[in-house]
Amino acid sequence: MHEFVLPLGPQHPAMVEPMHLRVTVYGERVEKVDLHLGYNHRGVEKALEQERWFQGAMLAGRICGICSNAHTATYTFGVEKLGEISVSERGLYIRTMAAELERIQSHILLLAVVGHTIGFDTTFHYIWRDREYTQEIFELITGKRVQKDLNTIGGVRYDLEDSHLKKISENLDKLEDRTKYYLKVFTRDRSIKKRLKGIGVLSRREARRLNVVGPVARASGVNYDMRNHRYFAYDRTDFRPVLMDEGDCWARIVLRLREVMVSIKMIQNLLSSLPGGDVRTKLPLTLNIEPGRESISRTEAPRGELFYYFKSNGLNPERVRVRTPTYANFNCINEITSDLHVADVPITVISLDPCIACCDRMTVVDSRTGKERILTHDELEKMRREND
Repeated sequence: MHEFVLPLGPQHPAMVEPMHLRVTVYGERVEKVDLHLGYNHRGVEKALEQERWFQGAMLAGRICGICSNAHTATYTFGVEKLGEISVSERGLYIRTMAAELERIQSHILLLAVVGHTIGFDTTFHYIWRDREYTQEIFELITGKRVQKDLNTIGGVRYDLEDSHLKKISENLDKLEDRTKYYLKVFTRDRSIKKRLKGIGVLSRREARRLNVVGPVARASGVNYDMRNHRYFAYDRTDFRPVLMDEGDCWARIVLRLREVMVSIKMIQNLLSSLPGGDVRTKLPLTLNIEPGRESISRTEAPRGELFYYFKSNGLNPERVRVRTPTYANFNCINEITSDLHVADVPITVISLDPCIACCDRMTVVDSRTGKERILTHDELEKMRREND
């Protein structure tokens, strides 16, 4: 037998995101996996530098549809720190509730994708139906299902009406019952356990060494969750992170189901103690933040730690840098796929819950010298005109 390089993606039935994996195999066994990105670059970071502070919040939400609320929350959190802007108490509660609601729908979506990938299409359809409970709540509050645009600098844009609370409570109760059922399915079904247990194992030691984040880290026993830092209104909740030790595909899925149960309880507690008052601090339409000031903001997005860096240029950012959890978790792909059968590679990668829209970047490399460089907006525009 000889080594063979098997290409997976960027367009592949088993890969739901545009990534390219070069899988080196010896027979049916995987020897190494090389990840190639670059199929989805949109220049959002550069575009954020051209926008005023309030406009940037709307643009940040377009980085990803599944975790759009996490991006707007982290963006506004950073700008609030940069400009020393206070946030209303009611706004913090609603912002926290929305963050947990988005975590629920993101975890459930991955669960459905996992069901489809391992051949349980009936499970996929049932789970996709139950995800509607979260989407109905977002639509009720914001009028939108994907790009919610809930967060704004100083608080949130939409308030919770008394009529909303009953519907939210009913949907969460139904979702809690369904999640308990899926927990039984994924922890007791022999076929699912055979397909996922012992596959793509990431030890606690390797998880710490590779600096993975979110459910990927916690499924390997690493207690790393930004909610432990009690930002927003998390200090008003009885939050405790879910941890597992197995570190395999099964643990990464089951842990997310258990996190859904925790998030439901947190939302119910927040709603029961929701304070009155305004949902946002009144601010001028045009913010002017002292040039040269810098800040960072970190939150626990559904996939893990989401990091934003800001440097002010007065009326708009001079620099915005976004590091998403998927970008951090890609460090472990070669570790968790080595020595697997080829057929196990797609589900192992999917168990990381990758989001290419969140993490893709572009690097300009001079093909003659091999040196990297940064292009200005004007240089990019000139290149576009020349190539039209």
